[in-house]
Amino acid sequence: MAAACAGMEAAAAAAPPPSPPPPAAAAAAGPGWAELVCAQGRNLKAVLCQRCGSRVLLPGAATFARRELLLPAMRKKAAAAAAAGGGDVVREHWLVRDMFSFENVGFTRDVGNVKFLVCADCEAGPIGWHCLDDKDSFYVALERVAHE
Repeated sequence: MAAACAGMEAAAAAAPPPSPPPPAAAAAAGPGWAELVCAQGRNLKAVLCQRCGSRVLLPGAATFARRELLLPAMRKKAAAAAAAGGGDVVREHWLVRDMFSFENVGFTRDVGNVKFLVCADCEAGPIGWHCLDDKDSFYVALERVAHE
C-alpha cells in the first residue's frame, strides 16, 4: 500500500523523511518566512483559506516541513481536480500531527491511498495531502493558504 503514496510524491526516493528545518533555514526559505515560523519551527500566525478566509489552523498548531508532494491543481472540488491529472509540485508545508488540531478542514474520498485536504466551508483545494499509511502526518501547502 505504501507504493500508492510513493507514486503521489514527486521525489519520494530522493527526499529524506520530513523534518522541521532549523529556524535560520526556515527564515531563509523565502521572503516573509521569518514572519511565519517561530524559533521552534511552528506557525506563528493562523492559517486561513485563501478563497473564503475560513480559519484552518490556529497559531502554533503545525510545524514547518519540507517535502516534495504532487498536489492536483486548485479547484473547488478536490476530487474532480485529482481526476483531471494536472498538478503542482509543492515543497513547503505545515505538518500537522493530529487531525483534531484542525479548526476547519475537509477530506476528499480516497484517491488511491491518499486523501486531499480542502477548506470545509468553500471546498477550495486541495490545500494539502494525507497518506492513509501514515495516520499522524497531514501536510498543508504554504502556497495554497493565507496567514493572519
